[in-house]
Amino acid sequence: MSYKSLFSLFIFIILFSCNSKYQFILNSPKKIQSNKELTISISEKNNKLIDSVQFSIDLKKIKNNGNSTTLKINNYKLGKHTITAIIFYESKTEKVMKPIYFMADSTPNVYTYKIINTYPHDKNAFTQGLEFYNGFLYEGTGHKGSSSIRKVELKTGKVLQQLNLDSTYFGEGITIFNNKLYQLTWQSGIGFVYNLETFKKEKEFKYTKSREGWGLTHSNEKLIKSDGTERIWFLNPETLIEESYIEAYTNKQKVEKLNELEYINGLIYANIWQKNSILIVNPKTGKVEGVANLNSLKTEILKEQTLDDNDEVLNGIAFDKENNRIFVTGKHWSKLYEIELIKK
Repeated sequence: MSYKSLFSLFIFIILFSCNSKYQFILNSPKKIQSNKELTISISEKNNKLIDSVQFSIDLKKIKNNGNSTTLKINNYKLGKHTITAIIFYESKTEKVMKPIYFMADSTPNVYTYKIINTYPHDKNAFTQGLEFYNGFLYEGTGHKGSSSIRKVELKTGKVLQQLNLDSTYFGEGITIFNNKLYQLTWQSGIGFVYNLETFKKEKEFKYTKSREGWGLTHSNEKLIKSDGTERIWFLNPETLIEESYIEAYTNKQKVEKLNELEYINGLIYANIWQKNSILIVNPKTGKVEGVANLNSLKTEILKEQTLDDNDEVLNGIAFDKENNRIFVTGKHWSKLYEIELIKK
């Protein structure tokens, strides 16, 4: 046989081999709003026969009709999910996976605000967490060497009680739950639980599923934690283990750098790092239901002092449930504001 014939035979074998291999395509959109119906299907590049398919989303099986399925996704949490198809063919099976992003079904409501009252605030406090409890403000501050927890008189801004953290820790968000004060640290992967009356440290806890410690609040059932991403974590208050999370999404994109948190009337209010705004997030789905634009509040504080735009930003949300009051401040801000949010 000539060299040319051998070469032709070799090419034929390769082509036949390639053609005989199944090449499955998982058809689905990259992202979809949660009020739309999702259609998923499997096809084979060369239209080869498929015996059957089993689809699932995040390992939960879903019903299908032949090689496709259509389902409503309004009960799913927003954010990243994984579609899996297990394909049965020629007494074989093959698994194909693909990410998909579920987005909110509508644009967020936009809020502005008005200032109800203005109070003094310690300009030296690099505010990381803020809480209102039994008539007093409680504050967590940051930076290694100057991190603390504090009890503060609202009307005067006077620090009534303070515990400084070891200089190895960068303090972050705080919350008060079941008469205990909880505090996160930034990158140390550890949180602290204190006696609320004495500020004596009672125990420590580790968080390993979330990336870092940023903001902290609670829902009367779970501790709620941000880690600087789009994720908001829910912690068991007894074991302090991160049990689940949501991801904050609008109808167009995820929202990252979620920072200080406050739970207000069943919704999560969140500062965004380096943004003078507050997100209002549904704790069940992750939907960003509202955005409060507080940019002009920065203009207000600039009348009193100069600010470093990289660091000295809006951060700190506290809620007086009994009197329906919202308080906000910022890192190294000399004022604390009681505000009312107004839907546009």
